[in-house]
Amino acid sequence: MDASPLTERIVAAYETMSAQLQTAARYVLDHPREVALLSMREQARQAGVQPATMTRFAKHLGLSGYEEVREIHAEAVRGGDLGFAVKAGVQVVSQKLKGEKALAADMLRSIGHQIERLASEDGLDRLTAAAELLASARRIYSLGLRSSHSVAWHLHYVLSLMSERAIHLDGIAGTGADPLRNATERDVLLVASVFPYTRQTIELAEYASERGIPVVAITDSEVAPLAQVAERVVFVPTDSPSFFHAMSPAFAVAEVLSALVAGRAGDDALAALRHADRHMSVLNTHLKPRSAKKSS
Repeated sequence: MDASPLTERIVAAYETMSAQLQTAARYVLDHPREVALLSMREQARQAGVQPATMTRFAKHLGLSGYEEVREIHAEAVRGGDLGFAVKAGVQVVSQKLKGEKALAADMLRSIGHQIERLASEDGLDRLTAAAELLASARRIYSLGLRSSHSVAWHLHYVLSLMSERAIHLDGIAGTGADPLRNATERDVLLVASVFPYTRQTIELAEYASERGIPVVAITDSEVAPLAQVAERVVFVPTDSPSFFHAMSPAFAVAEVLSALVAGRAGDDALAALRHADRHMSVLNTHLKPRSAKKSS
C-alpha cells in the first residue's frame, strides 16, 4: 500500500488539529502499511506521541477509535488498489510540510537510485538477454499504452531509424493490434506496462504468447501479469514521492535496449543510419547551428 485510505479526510481536517494530532496525522500518512500491521502503542512510540494521542486523532476524524483507523488500513492492504487521487493527497500534505524544493529533490534522488539499481548484475543479465532476443527477431513489435506509451514508442523510434523491422502497435482508430495478425514465432513483441496495468496491454501480450510469439516485457514485479507470459523480463522500480509512479527507469531501459540491439546490427545499422541522415537532411528536418557572426 502506497498511501493512506484516510488521506482525503486527514488533509481536510489537518489545519484544525493540534500540534500533537498533526504529528499523529503525519505518521499515518507516511506509514500506511505500519498502521495496518503494528499495534497502536508501537505506532505511537514510532510517531513520538502518547497512545492517547492516537485515539484522540481517530476521534478528531469522526471515527470510534484508533482500532477503526487500523481496520480501514488493513482493508486497503487486502484490497490492494488505492488509486491516484489518494496518493495525490499524501503529496499535497508532504509538499506543504517540506516545501517544493524538498519534494523535487526527493524525486530526483529517488530516480537516480532507481536507475543505479538497474545496473545490478541481475539487471544487466536481464537487459542483455532481452537485447539478444530482440536482435534475433525478424520483426520487433512494440506495445505500451497510457503511461507506458512513451517507453514503447521511444524504443520503436530508435530501431525504426535502422530497420524496417520495427513496428509500433498504436491505438489509432482502434486498429492498434491489427499488425499482430502477421506476427509469427520468428518475431518478438516488446511490451511495457507497470501498475496499474492496462487491460488491453495484458490481453494483447497473452494473445501473442498463446500464438507462440516471444514476448519481452518491461514491468515492475515478478508477480506482474506480463512476467507470467514473457520469455524475457526486465524489472523496473516505479515507487515515487509523487502521487504518480516513476517512469524514468522504464524509459532508461528502452534507451539501453535500443542501443544494444543497434550495436548487434553492426554495419547494417550504420548503413541504415546514413540513409536516415540523408533523408532528414533533404527534408531539412532539424535546425542547423547558426553561423557565428563576423566581428566588425
